[in-house]
Amino acid sequence: MNGEKSYGGYALYNRCPSHFVIKIPDGISSAAAAPMLCAGITTYAPLKQHGCGPGKRVGVIGVGGLGHFALLFAKALGADQVVAISRGSNKKYDALKLGADHCISTQDQVDWAKSNAATLDLIISTVDSPKMPLGDYFTILKANGVFVQLGVPDGGALPVPIPALIHRGITLAGSLIGSPHEIREMLHLAAEKNIQPWIEERPMEDANQTIADMEGGQARYRYVLVNHQHL
Repeated sequence: MNGEKSYGGYALYNRCPSHFVIKIPDGISSAAAAPMLCAGITTYAPLKQHGCGPGKRVGVIGVGGLGHFALLFAKALGADQVVAISRGSNKKYDALKLGADHCISTQDQVDWAKSNAATLDLIISTVDSPKMPLGDYFTILKANGVFVQLGVPDGGALPVPIPALIHRGITLAGSLIGSPHEIREMLHLAAEKNIQPWIEERPMEDANQTIADMEGGQARYRYVLVNHQHL
């Protein structure tokens, strides 16, 4: 409003070239659409690009801001089975409500990798721990399966067991966001299937506390700041 550039976040208005603008379908609220344009498309794009749909079994590592979208979209895309993978079992019931057919707790199930060996076609990893058991995750992929990493670990590197990739023909991929076409497609699917992200709306004046709560891991699973003064 004062003539300087705005990069979003706390801006009141935005002006940009029309070909960058994507219409939000009438069936999706602004509050629900906001996280879809970030976390939503970050998970939808790799699911679609790597063939999530009928005939495929898909695993999602991490039930959080990204992971809950991955569960919702994997189910909406028609995967035969959607599996939530988490360290503990405290989010099991959330995962089931989000569309998971089966849950794996890597802490509570001693032989989880062996008992689930070669059962998944695609895994979307939303976690960022540099200590994640990649070898075990590769074990539960079928031959020629795909492992897509979304989370960026501290230091930017992961120890990858190369023999597992070579011997079983596993593809290791990464993804960041999605194209305008994929965003439009995602929003259409969300409206058609009535996909509702798990969000909590907070007033803009509580932004500082909201950030503190987010960093404290209290979000279930996305906070949305609402500027009530400009609705």
